[in-house]
Amino acid sequence: MDIQSVNRLIEKFASLPGVGKKTAQRYAFAIINADRQSAMDFASAIVEVKDKVKFCSICGNYTEGDTCDICASRDHSVICVVKDAKDVLSMERVRDYTGVYHVLHGTLDPLSGIGPNDLNITSLISRLDGVKEVIVATNPDPSGEATAQYLSRLIKPLGIKVTRLGSGIPANSDIEYTDEVTLLRAIESRREI
Repeated sequence: MDIQSVNRLIEKFASLPGVGKKTAQRYAFAIINADRQSAMDFASAIVEVKDKVKFCSICGNYTEGDTCDICASRDHSVICVVKDAKDVLSMERVRDYTGVYHVLHGTLDPLSGIGPNDLNITSLISRLDGVKEVIVATNPDPSGEATAQYLSRLIKPLGIKVTRLGSGIPANSDIEYTDEVTLLRAIESRREI
């Protein structure tokens, strides 16, 4: 298509994570085919979120105020440490967790030049007074594991329990299709029944 505004819209949608060229085209044509008010509401929602959403001054989660609702109303004796603010949304699906979070905004990755000073670690250490447990919920990849080990070495000497999310075989999957690393983690994360 040789219409600049349409091509630009497709490019913008395609620049979003997980959106390929065909999906970007579908999104663009959905906007073109929508009535003007719906398109303006969509654009307004994007501008509003960019203007209003910021990071919580305590945990680093997304919020529109100075602190997020979770920090304002939950048990501060347990902190779940996550890589990104979007991980908080995933963890909240569990619904049984009543503690608070701490968002690192990344994980240690020496090959990419990301060290402890590039992450939100100093503020985590400053909020550990009265904390009984820190749950490290970073991804089970090399940088997530390195971050978990680093945090454990920092926090354990303070007399605070440091735990890691269990990992292993996903529910409703077959052992025969599970890779060796996942099987090893499943064996290591086993618990008594």
